[in-house]
Amino acid sequence: MVSTKDALPVAKAISEGKKAERRLGWLLCAPAALVMVAVTGWPILYAVWLSFQRFDLKYPDQREFVGLENYVTVLTNGYWWSAFWVTVLITVVSVAIEFVLGMGLALIMHRALVGRGLVRTVSLIPYGIVTVVAAFSWRYAWTPDTGYLANLFAPDSAPLTDRAGSLAIIILAEIWKTTPFMALLLMAGLALVPDDLLKAAAMDGAGPWQRFVKVMLPVMKPAILVALLFRTLDAFRVFDNIVVLTSGSQDTSSVSVLAYNNLIKGLNLGIGSTMSVLIFIAVALIAFLFVKLFGAAAPGGDDKGRP
Repeated sequence: MVSTKDALPVAKAISEGKKAERRLGWLLCAPAALVMVAVTGWPILYAVWLSFQRFDLKYPDQREFVGLENYVTVLTNGYWWSAFWVTVLITVVSVAIEFVLGMGLALIMHRALVGRGLVRTVSLIPYGIVTVVAAFSWRYAWTPDTGYLANLFAPDSAPLTDRAGSLAIIILAEIWKTTPFMALLLMAGLALVPDDLLKAAAMDGAGPWQRFVKVMLPVMKPAILVALLFRTLDAFRVFDNIVVLTSGSQDTSSVSVLAYNNLIKGLNLGIGSTMSVLIFIAVALIAFLFVKLFGAAAPGGDDKGRP
């Protein structure tokens, strides 16, 4: 039996080794982090500075510092909140469906013994297509008279001219495009599950569903964190599919489309920059919540979610 006095030096040695690993990790990451801060830091700071000003390129002589007035204008505007909730709806529904479909696809690709390479290649084709090109294919498919999907499912209507139909098609296009990406990340997580662990659970009487929930999902938590975080951040910035399919009509604008319309089309740098800063804050908040929720499962994290 090991006494407390004998155990203390071992615990200290492990702690010092972990500290050395952390220092090495910071040193290895430092060059990339410095470059990233230098490249992205200035645009972010300049956008924040512009958001505190009344600055419309159509009236450059009227530029002045207005403090938080632009934020009050945006946050009390109905168009912003309509776009925000449309963005949340597209994000939540598409990521939830993609996770279920991606998990099923990953299980098939992981377990397929015959034609595994062919299945993986075919399933990844949608993700390899440029988003704008895929969006145009969906637009033509749902165009009345000429579109095969419109003729098949809605022969007497035009789904892209009403709000519910437009949102459903936008979400469908998002799911079709990025489910393979979700499956690819989850399949990497499935590779982490030891076969011996599954065999031991089966010998203990665990059925397929119990092995999936009690054994596979806990081991896959780091991969699930990465997959959900990446896709949630990507879905929250949805832009291409909306611009091509509806151009934001029928109240289908996302916050990214609204910021683009004000910043690029409207040349209103003050309001457009304010929307960009709010989107940045929302994305940072989503990342923070995911890391806090799955902190202990983050790759390299300890029991308290620390790196």
